[in-house]
Amino acid sequence: MTIEPTFWVRDIPIYGDAILSPMAGFSDVPYRALCRAFGSAMNYTEFVPVDSLQGKRNPLWNRLNKKPNEHPIVFQIFGNDAKKILRGAQRVEAMEPDIIDINMGCSTRKVSGRGAGVGMMIQPELVAETFRLLTKHLSVPVTGKIRLGWDDDRRNFIEIARIMEDNGASLVALHARTKEQKYNYEADWDAIAELKQAVNLPVIGNGDVRVPADIDAMKTHTGCDGVMVGRAAVGNPWIFARKDRADLSIHEITDTVRLHLREMLEYYGNPFGLVLFRKHLRRYFSGYAVKPLLQPMLVTEDAAEFERLLRKLEEELEREGG
Repeated sequence: MTIEPTFWVRDIPIYGDAILSPMAGFSDVPYRALCRAFGSAMNYTEFVPVDSLQGKRNPLWNRLNKKPNEHPIVFQIFGNDAKKILRGAQRVEAMEPDIIDINMGCSTRKVSGRGAGVGMMIQPELVAETFRLLTKHLSVPVTGKIRLGWDDDRRNFIEIARIMEDNGASLVALHARTKEQKYNYEADWDAIAELKQAVNLPVIGNGDVRVPADIDAMKTHTGCDGVMVGRAAVGNPWIFARKDRADLSIHEITDTVRLHLREMLEYYGNPFGLVLFRKHLRRYFSGYAVKPLLQPMLVTEDAAEFERLLRKLEEELEREGG
């Protein structure tokens, strides 16, 4: 039986509608691999400043590492100068991404305050120049992730999306909050619906997706082509398989912890991979009263000791559940 793509990014077929959001410190090679295994349809890298892509290769380039079979893979970059963005994009195109995405949604002061990230949205001419240059000089599709605007008085997401479309963009993703709202307040799903009606591009919606049912609810409410899951996916890759955390057995959780840690150790080595895994571990056991058992797991730098402690925690939770 032939499986039809859910949507296309120009000539790139996307199979599925739930997508792991690009998140600094989380959307690395190991976690992307795990989420992909559970059903994430398209992988975004952590974002990389184009200033770091102008000269010699440096550690920030590692954010663009990928697995040999990781497709479709989206390299996300950001900057505040169209020509620099183009030069950076041309350099990383040689690393064979399927898609290059411009981050126009980051709200942190050090990014947006200098006209990058969501700071691009208050410079429509910069957005136009950037997409015009990239779509002219790159062979891969070019996409962008935006917010509603800088603040409620400057909600210009429709204008920016139309500029993107007019200048060759192949997709727009919308985090349905303004820069000033950051991650607070309710995401405006009506705005995602409005955007879907305003452009002829695939639209990915983002914001307030917390449980699997929210994925279908957003699609129904907005008509969007795909749904991006960010913070709710940390420690919860099952959301991409439409599995609710509340329905998981303790063994499903611990088996996933083992799989994720194995990916971390393979990619980062031991003990660095184990140390970096700590931020994920807390989230995997969120909601469980396991602090005394979890604490030694958060300080050990020995993988064998970690596994011993994990088995102990597993047995304890199994006894409580049984």
